[in-house]
Amino acid sequence: MPRALLSVYDKTGIVEFASALHSLGWSLISSGGTASAISAAGIPVTDVAEITGLAPILDHRVVTLHPKIHGGILADRSKPEHVDEMKQNDIEGIDLVVVNLYPFTSNPSVDLIDIGGPAMVRAAAKNFAHVGVVVDTADYADVLEMIEGEYFNINARRMLAQKAFRITSAYDAAISAWLSEEAPDRADATVPPILTLVAERAEILRYGENPHQTGARYRLPGVESWWDSAVQLNGKEMSYLNVFDTEAAWQLVSKFDRPAAVVVKHANPCGVALAPTIFEAYTNAHNADPVSAFGGIIAVNGEVNGDTAKAISEIFTEVVIAPSFTSEALEVLCEKPNLRILEAIAPIGSMAIDVRSIDGGLLVQSVDEASESLDDFSVATTRIPSDEEWQSLLLAWQTVAATWSNAIVLANGSTVVGVGGGQPNRVDAARIAIGRAGERSRGAVAASDAFFPFGDTVEELAAAGVTAIIQPGGSVRDEESIAAANTHGIAMVLTGTRHFRH
Repeated sequence: MPRALLSVYDKTGIVEFASALHSLGWSLISSGGTASAISAAGIPVTDVAEITGLAPILDHRVVTLHPKIHGGILADRSKPEHVDEMKQNDIEGIDLVVVNLYPFTSNPSVDLIDIGGPAMVRAAAKNFAHVGVVVDTADYADVLEMIEGEYFNINARRMLAQKAFRITSAYDAAISAWLSEEAPDRADATVPPILTLVAERAEILRYGENPHQTGARYRLPGVESWWDSAVQLNGKEMSYLNVFDTEAAWQLVSKFDRPAAVVVKHANPCGVALAPTIFEAYTNAHNADPVSAFGGIIAVNGEVNGDTAKAISEIFTEVVIAPSFTSEALEVLCEKPNLRILEAIAPIGSMAIDVRSIDGGLLVQSVDEASESLDDFSVATTRIPSDEEWQSLLLAWQTVAATWSNAIVLANGSTVVGVGGGQPNRVDAARIAIGRAGERSRGAVAASDAFFPFGDTVEELAAAGVTAIIQPGGSVRDEESIAAANTHGIAMVLTGTRHFRH
């Protein structure tokens, strides 16, 4: 008679599963609450303590860690010596292990670090040639179907073993990450000597960066993300670039307290505006660079109403993301069947590290945040910015930190009017930003993501009519840029922190 060991934290469907196994002629072993639930349903079950001769000890920390349990799971029944040892030690084989783990990721604590569960799961997965392992309640029906159909074979058990090792690997990674977080005084807390990253696939994307590439979005177990609660209300499946660009737009627009709109194209902001209403913010952001806005991502930090939806519907857009939409807005936007509409909460800011792939490995760094205090800024020029210029400078500074380097951003009032990003030199970045802003450069302010190595960029900005500049400073030739600013009556603010983005 085949034997199954059932020991689960999540008891969803376990009684029904146990009943079905019993009906199929299986003998059941269990412990604790699982055994009680099965027994209460009138299903015959043998308590683990009856097999081991040892009741649970140490506050239930040791229950199944015993040779009569693990020997039954790990024995290679194809080896006569294993079979002989089992007989000598009165060990019976276990053919199926059904375990799900303590919910550590939802409530991290030492008490929820499961030991016996992962040990049994790994033992059964290792011995997939003879033992099946079930770690997910969603797999109960499939396993029963395979047992009934007599095709619960080595290939089926191998697939279940793969899933089991993925689950235990993710579980261990979550514990390791939590232990690192609990020791924030460690110098290597962000970039530890060994980095364990386990991710579970959240969704298969329409395609990768290009249609011939595959793509998927993964989530880190136990890490909260706004993506997990976002709801797609309309449109085609998301592609790799849709996700990448939407992340950039949503992160930036969510930094502003006032009604704001951001238009992103290829992960670069091409329009950013703050205004009294979402409609005005979107209109201003779009008008900043309507050519680049075509086929872009629109993010706003307030509810989209009918008027805003009508304005958005006038141009081809890939994604619109907002905290909410009125029924009128949805009626208008959903007339475009391919337009992806996302309703989302503000970003949670859960990522402590930024990871990129290189040949044979990874590059890892702490996440960059443009969160400097005004107290850290200093005015390097004779003229100080006006109150209006300060507001524009802060808007430009947030935007330039979200723009690919080298980057120059121009803002006029509460609207970003020119963005030059991703350039090999800062003069070209300034010329692009000025060209996109046109006459709106006059009276605008500028932000630079890094210092000016020479005074030439300041000269370009001055000629365009820029009145104030914000930049990190730190060049050996800072005085040259400061002198150029003073010559043209430009106020220059130094932040002390650069924001390269590659």
